[in-house]
Amino acid sequence: MKKVLVTGAAGFIGSHLAEQLVQEGKQVRVLVRYNSKNNFGWLEDSKYKKDIEVITGDVRDYDCVYSATKNCDTVFHLAALIGIPYSYVSPLAYIRTNIEGTYNIMQASKELNVENILVTSTSETYGTAQYVPIDEKHPLVGQSPYSASKIGADQIALSYYLSFNSPVKLVRPFNTYGPRQSARAVIPTIITQILSGKKEIKLGHTTPTRDLTFVKDTAKGFIAIANTPAFNGEVTNIGMNEEISVGDLAAMIADIIGEKISITTDEVRVRPDKSEVERLWCNNEKILKHTSWKPQYNLKSGLGETVEFLKKHLHLYKPEIYNV
Repeated sequence: MKKVLVTGAAGFIGSHLAEQLVQEGKQVRVLVRYNSKNNFGWLEDSKYKKDIEVITGDVRDYDCVYSATKNCDTVFHLAALIGIPYSYVSPLAYIRTNIEGTYNIMQASKELNVENILVTSTSETYGTAQYVPIDEKHPLVGQSPYSASKIGADQIALSYYLSFNSPVKLVRPFNTYGPRQSARAVIPTIITQILSGKKEIKLGHTTPTRDLTFVKDTAKGFIAIANTPAFNGEVTNIGMNEEISVGDLAAMIADIIGEKISITTDEVRVRPDKSEVERLWCNNEKILKHTSWKPQYNLKSGLGETVEFLKKHLHLYKPEIYNV
C-alpha cells in the first residue's frame, strides 16, 4: 500500500482507520459525504488533517467514486448507512447506499486496476448465531433491511472476484465501539445517559449478546487484512472471541463510571421480535492465524478510554433524545 482511498472516513471507524494509515506512512485520500459547510466529520479536528487529502462527494455517485479512486493502489470501502432502526423506516435508502455504493467502488476499482480492495461487511449478516463461535462459514441471514443490504453488498463484491478476478477482501467486524461512535449505538447510549446524571437508563432488550472490539484494534485489523494477499476473494472476521449481554455491559459501564443504575425498557428501542439478533460471538481464528494482528485492548480498558472521551465531548450528545 502506498496511496490509499478510504470511503466513509468522516465517520467512526473510517476516521480512526485514516489516522492509523497516516501514522503508518501511507498517502491517504478520503471520500467524505459533501455538506454545505464542507465539514469533514471526525476528521475536522484531527491532528492528521493536514496529512490527508479530502474529497467531498457521495458514494452513490459513480463519477465521484471513479474520480476519487484514480491513482490509488488500495481502497478501503467503509461508507454505508449503518443504523439498523432507520432501515425499518427506509429500506430503499440502504439499498441505494450500501449495495449501489459498493457496486460503484467495485466497478471503478475494476476500471482503474486497483491492486487491493477492502469492502466492509458486518457481523449482522450472520443473524442470530446458529452455532458459536461464529466463523466465516456461518450462514447469512438478513434479519433487518440493513443486514440484507450488507449481504447484497458482500455478494456484489465477491462476484467481482469470481467474475473479474478483482482483488477484493471482505472484512467482517463484529460490534466495534470506542471514541466517536454514533449516539444510536448501545455503548455511547449507556455512557451518555449515566454521565448526564440519569439513574434510570433507557434501553431496548438487554438479553442479546455481542462480541465487542475497540475501534483502534478494529482499524489495525483492517490494515492487517489488507496486507494479506491470501485473503483475496475471502471473508475475514474481526472480533474478540467473547460475548457479553447488553444488561451485563450496562452494569460494567456503570461500575467503571462509579454510579448505580437501573434499566427500563424503552419500546422505541426494541427491534421487531423476528428481527432481533439474539447472539453474536466471533470466531477470530482466521485473522489470528494468518496475520500478526493481536488486540491491544480488553473490554474494560476500551470502555475506560471511551468513557473518558465522552466526558470531554458530552456537549456533542443529546442523551435525552433517541433518534432512529
